[in-house]
Amino acid sequence: MWRCFIISKDGLMVNEQIRDREVRLVDSDGGMIGVISAREAQKIANSKNLDLVKVSPKANPPVCKIMDYGKYMFEQAKREKEARKNQKTINIKEVWMRPKIEEHDFNTKLRHTQKFLKEGNKVKVSVRFRGREMQHTSLGRNILVKFAEAVGELGEVERNPKMEGRNMMMILNPKN
Repeated sequence: MWRCFIISKDGLMVNEQIRDREVRLVDSDGGMIGVISAREAQKIANSKNLDLVKVSPKANPPVCKIMDYGKYMFEQAKREKEARKNQKTINIKEVWMRPKIEEHDFNTKLRHTQKFLKEGNKVKVSVRFRGREMQHTSLGRNILVKFAEAVGELGEVERNPKMEGRNMMMILNPKN
């Protein structure tokens, strides 16, 4: 059975792509065979019905390994998929308020923020100022400080209240 079709996509050279004169050959079970010609290495790989893969092209001489390349690629894709599955993505949720917010609206925003923090998301709390409200930014800062104290058991302040244009923003992190 002849297996010389090219299935390499990740930059590794396989079978007939290897054009070096001599290579250091590693067997399929990890044992060192030694430095031999690339043609001899290819013959050995073909006799075992496996692929010859150049694993370290920068070495002198380059290191090649005898392996089932399709199985290797499948296992590598499986490992990458598993690593992506174990990653945790953190979203930033945003809550907007005004300087003259009423108590009930404040509590509603607080409940939403608590829900976001329980889910493990960061929360960006902003107070938007319009017109003459820009002269009373201390009201917005007081609201944000009060808000941070209210969610104290679920979240901690990552970035203190800070003016950015006409908005005052604060970022909350969930506590672990």
